[in-house]
Amino acid sequence: MSKKIISLTEEIAQPIVEDMNLELVDVEFVKEGKNHFLRVYVDKEGGVDIEDCERVSEKLSEELDHRDPIEQAYFLEVSSPGVERKLKKREDFERFEGSYIYVKTYEPIDGDKEFFGDLKEFVNDQLTLEIKVKTQTKQVTIPYEKVANAHLAVQF
Repeated sequence: MSKKIISLTEEIAQPIVEDMNLELVDVEFVKEGKNHFLRVYVDKEGGVDIEDCERVSEKLSEELDHRDPIEQAYFLEVSSPGVERKLKKREDFERFEGSYIYVKTYEPIDGDKEFFGDLKEFVNDQLTLEIKVKTQTKQVTIPYEKVANAHLAVQF
């Protein structure tokens, strides 16, 4: 049910977001305690502000109310993806080449499933990360289809 709601929300939100020259980054439908939350993350070059989120929320809320695709009561939240923005699409990896990221894989690569490093390139559906192991720097190549999840990371 959750996947169907997410897919339908993406379908409804995409044209709304594009008309506002924004990017639809992600959609989540989660239950927290007794409440359900429909979270829509949008972005643009230079970042979104509260007015961008407000405009998307108003238009999306109208369209969701009109179509009424979600049976249970829920809270709609529209926001920025934040500093640890998820990387889901191929275009995300291309756009954020040179950035410090976190990647978790479905299966081990070189004995590990979690990596923090600089995204050196994304070519032919392969991520090349430069990671530090103690005092050494090495490169790891990760096939896109083996990425379970990834996001920008804050380096301390």
